[in-house]
Amino acid sequence: AATHSVCGHLIHHLPLANSRSYTHSIIMASVMRVLCLAAALLPSSVLAFNSRVVPRHTQFRGSSSFGRGGKFSTRHDVTKRRTGGGPLFGGNNDGDNIDPNPGGLNQWSDDDDNKKSFKDMSFFEQIQEWFASDEGKEDVKTYTVSLSVALLLRLLIIEPRYIPSLSMYPTFEVGDQLAVEKVTKRIRPFNRNEVVVFNPPERFRELVGESSRKSKEALIKRIVAVEGDTVEVKMGGKLFVNGVQQDEPFTAEDAEYEFGPVIVPPGDVLVLGDNRNHSLDGHIWGFLPAENVIGRAVFVYWPPWRVGNTGMF
Repeated sequence: AATHSVCGHLIHHLPLANSRSYTHSIIMASVMRVLCLAAALLPSSVLAFNSRVVPRHTQFRGSSSFGRGGKFSTRHDVTKRRTGGGPLFGGNNDGDNIDPNPGGLNQWSDDDDNKKSFKDMSFFEQIQEWFASDEGKEDVKTYTVSLSVALLLRLLIIEPRYIPSLSMYPTFEVGDQLAVEKVTKRIRPFNRNEVVVFNPPERFRELVGESSRKSKEALIKRIVAVEGDTVEVKMGGKLFVNGVQQDEPFTAEDAEYEFGPVIVPPGDVLVLGDNRNHSLDGHIWGFLPAENVIGRAVFVYWPPWRVGNTGMF
């Protein structure tokens, strides 16, 4: 839009270049929607279009050129001078002048004139033309690299998650979106009170049914005990670990059940929901293998008024 405003007096000389830039924006928007379906791209991957390259058949059609003498001349003028219709360098109109710059911008061919303009091409022809251009190749490379980096980050480092239920209320509410980091699980052991996202264990799948959609969805709970701990819920729903009552300000209410005592086996953890009486968790299906953990929840990023990590550690 800024270019259109500044160079408005040249628009009639560059009709195809302006049309092509606008059409490029539409085409690239469509291509990016397809590329981004697989994952959420990082903001840095949304790049501005590069309009430096314009294919030859769309450059300077019907535009003007400069002769060697510095005089501004149009295509009509040059053609006229080639045929003896006027002096090329201010000489007499003797018809003997020849083009001093054969093959330059002031030489046109019938092939260029017969080519379709970009705006007259079909959608698939426009796509093909764009991919064949230097600009298209550069943009494809840029978007491919950006998408690859985004997918690699999601696979190995951090990924977003959505809260669909109230099993972790009041720490999380329905609709909260949070970031789950996937690096530290490989370098340090899990601790009590950490919130983790994990793939459901076999016992959970048996309870909800293998064919159920819930059996394949990741879950989010809080670790209340690690391997070697003795755990029980007693005295009106209070949690005890190794005989010590736990302070749990993040829970919605005390449990209305009794559990244990049990000892957490090696390689496992025990997880419970913060909404103790409305959570299908470890007190029902047992221990969670640590290898099932996808990552630790680190902070809520949406909605804006709930941004933070209160109660996650």
